[in-house]
Amino acid sequence: MQVHFIAIGGSVMHNLAIALHHKGYKVSGSDDEIYDPAQSRLQSLGLLPAEMGWFPKKIHADLDAVIVGMHARKDNPELARAIELGLPVYSYPEYIYQQSLHKQRVVIAGSHGKTTITSMILHVLRYNNRLFDYLVGAQLEGFDTMVKLTDNAPTIIIEGDEYPASPTDANPKFLHYHPHIALISGIAWDHYNVFPTWEVYVDQFEKLAESLPKSGILIFDETDDMLDVIGKNERVDVRPVPYEAHAHRIVNGQTFLSTADYGDVPLLVFGEHNMKNISGALAVCTELGLTHAQFYRAIQTFKGAANRMETLAKNDKTAAFKDFAHAPSKVEATTKAAKSQFPKRILVACVELHTFSSLNKDFIGQYAHKLDAADIAAVYYNPHTLMHKRLAAIEPAEVQAAFQRKDLHVFTDHKALQAFLLDQKWTDANLLMMSSGTFGGLNLKELAAEIVQ
Repeated sequence: MQVHFIAIGGSVMHNLAIALHHKGYKVSGSDDEIYDPAQSRLQSLGLLPAEMGWFPKKIHADLDAVIVGMHARKDNPELARAIELGLPVYSYPEYIYQQSLHKQRVVIAGSHGKTTITSMILHVLRYNNRLFDYLVGAQLEGFDTMVKLTDNAPTIIIEGDEYPASPTDANPKFLHYHPHIALISGIAWDHYNVFPTWEVYVDQFEKLAESLPKSGILIFDETDDMLDVIGKNERVDVRPVPYEAHAHRIVNGQTFLSTADYGDVPLLVFGEHNMKNISGALAVCTELGLTHAQFYRAIQTFKGAANRMETLAKNDKTAAFKDFAHAPSKVEATTKAAKSQFPKRILVACVELHTFSSLNKDFIGQYAHKLDAADIAAVYYNPHTLMHKRLAAIEPAEVQAAFQRKDLHVFTDHKALQAFLLDQKWTDANLLMMSSGTFGGLNLKELAAEIVQ
């Protein structure tokens, strides 16, 4: 099989290319920019394009498939050549489906928690020596790639998002997987540039629920108001499985699951949102035939996905965490989790406004009160990012008003933010840094190490 990737440097795209390479496929690809870790990983396997750019000559009649990533444009010359030759052209979700036609397909969706829930399921399955394929949106400890495709695994676990499948296909990715089991973790409006209204956003998840086949299973967080409505809509031969946060208790900064048959189960993760994630993962694993005993033994060793409440440094009096949280609901959940785990410590929480939505004046009001759980709250944004995204300038006073917190510290210079953080008293205090960006290039590990000294 010969497969060509248009925009091979994408996060999932390069992992899919590697997975097909391991299956023995002949893989080629193009892109106009590729950065690490994709660059190094592709290069190590001889899959890195010799030069950057788009080359229609790479598209030939012997190709069995062309896979196009979101980084490519609609008028991409390689895509045009593939269409001209009548070659099979797929988005990566469509191709994943083609590779899993004869497997049981499990899709984990939702505005938040889907990477963590997927990661938990993969961890538990591997711990119990189950055979499975997967697609997950983050690099996981102990897993070489973010995509695995084999011929003999009976099940595939897929993290599925609601965003467009490709430059030429505006349908949500998760609809292309055609799941037998779907989990929806929660619905909180995000990505204003893709889904201009709440109604449009919610409709994507309604479509996923309606797409389930007869004997399908819909697992959902019943404490989410909108999901409670979607989950309880009657669907012929689709079985609803609601869940809520797992019973738990916190002792000296560590969380334990409370169970009737297995006692207190110690965890390495924490937070109310993670207790919901655990319940969702447990529901999926139960449907896949694992016992509760197998799940509880495995979940004790789950450390979390990369950049999800990751510990940067700690001592007996201080801890510093970073988290991928950037959307309003994620900022609120992560901040509450950090404060609840260490209620007697001062919590300094800082979020970077980095995405298109978070920097849009019509959306930023969604952050109202999302940092209220923090004792000291700060927001950082880079005015150059606004210019790059061609968005209207935002004044610090507007950010403070949007968060509806008068004592909010707002920074537009990362060095000033760093100086502010280093100036805080860190005995019996924790730091939480939340962003999908880099805080203007701050070295968070060095900052954390200095804080906990």
